[in-house]
Amino acid sequence: MKVVNQVNPSPERMQEFFGGKEDGAFVMVNLLKFKEKAEYPDGRETGLSGAEAYALYGAAVLERLAAVGAKPGYSGPVTGLMLGEVEENWDMIALAEYPSLEAMKTMIMSPEYQAISVHRTAGLQGQLNIKTKPGALGN
Repeated sequence: MKVVNQVNPSPERMQEFFGGKEDGAFVMVNLLKFKEKAEYPDGRETGLSGAEAYALYGAAVLERLAAVGAKPGYSGPVTGLMLGEVEENWDMIALAEYPSLEAMKTMIMSPEYQAISVHRTAGLQGQLNIKTKPGALGN
């Protein structure tokens, strides 16, 4: 299995993800890898680590999630790997539950989200976003 962390999806991947059949609520699993030092697109120097820049995004995204009826789930640092192998572990995992694909799309396309996403981009070295369907095991 090849694993490639990315910060932003390609336009083709966005079309594929949001262009599919709507199937209701889902949980997005975010496996996050941070840069050692935040790198802002405009070149500003902040002295922030990647994790600190992402934390600014994380705090601000809570309001954006609520605005579309989504809610945060568990988040925390990755502290070990019991099964499998990866070249390098992710730094953090974060879950977010969305009521629909349209809700997520509305959120990420909003000007308010775009304004805070600069911290996400500055802090992330890469990530995996995995869409899951709630209740698959009777939950």
